[in-house]
Amino acid sequence: MAKAKIAVVGAGLIGLSTAVCISESISGCSVTVIADQFTPNTTSDVAAGVLIPHLDPDTPVHQQKKWFRETFDYLSLICNSSEASEAGIHLISGWQIFKTIPDAKTPFWSDVVLGFRSMTAKELKKFPQHQFGQAFTTLKCDCPPYLLWLEKRLKENGGQVQARKIEDLWELHSDYDIIVNCSGIGSRKLVGDLEIHPIRGQVLKVHAPWVKHFIRDGDGLTYIYPGIHIVTLGGTRQKDDWNLSPDPSTSKNIFDRCCSLEPSLQRAQDIKVRVGLRPSRSAVRLQKEILFRGNEQLLVVHNYGHSGGGFSTHQGTAREATQLVKEYIGTLEMSRFKAKL
Repeated sequence: MAKAKIAVVGAGLIGLSTAVCISESISGCSVTVIADQFTPNTTSDVAAGVLIPHLDPDTPVHQQKKWFRETFDYLSLICNSSEASEAGIHLISGWQIFKTIPDAKTPFWSDVVLGFRSMTAKELKKFPQHQFGQAFTTLKCDCPPYLLWLEKRLKENGGQVQARKIEDLWELHSDYDIIVNCSGIGSRKLVGDLEIHPIRGQVLKVHAPWVKHFIRDGDGLTYIYPGIHIVTLGGTRQKDDWNLSPDPSTSKNIFDRCCSLEPSLQRAQDIKVRVGLRPSRSAVRLQKEILFRGNEQLLVVHNYGHSGGGFSTHQGTAREATQLVKEYIGTLEMSRFKAKL
């Protein structure tokens, strides 16, 4: 059988992780990532990259937990290997704090992260405006190192990358057997999905090497996430806002909110502002679709719409997308076999 040619559209976290998963799981296929933007200019590069899931009411909890567990276990293996530094993967401990006691004191993902427990009264003294908190250790992916590592891994597996802007998936019909759409917010125009919309996020990237623990306020709007070299301070969630220009008043508001939780940040240096558009919809679109044009058909697998939860679930959704690609390849092989008879 001829090699199945697979194009993955999108070179952010979801596109690259899906491409790597396909290249490692399916033998006898070629994988090419096609995108007009690569790191450090993707939405993924703006994100803090901390694995703390967001509960999606339109996706079954067991499915979300499966994706998260698979992602956490995958990154744990990297974190415990010699690849950890190059990949930018590391453990991070800290606190999630609440001004009022939440209805659910134990989130669905508590047994996936490490050492999850309620904060002690002594720990809570650091946050006098808060009544309740949770302490745990999770994983963090620093970008762009993680995206560069994924790209390197793809190439080591024989995959390729191509800088090219795709206006219509049918442009790829003559060169590829299967298209995997990981175009994020670009799917609104690329495949006409009007459900996907931006949730604008503005963050600060600062130099504050003394900050070692993460702090996440209960609603997740205010957070402090230390990385290997920089600390990410956030943030905003501005629905249907396409503006990629930083807003100075928003930056001041973010900085003030974070300093109220960690006053030592007043001495932070080298403050940079980043803006990204989270690709949001009611639920991640993870499905097969066959497009038709006359007598021709285009085999597509969609994997996009992760909003702000991409880092927490990317490996889990990549595996599911890979399984859908396998199903298509089985169909292709059967049709080619019948054509020879």
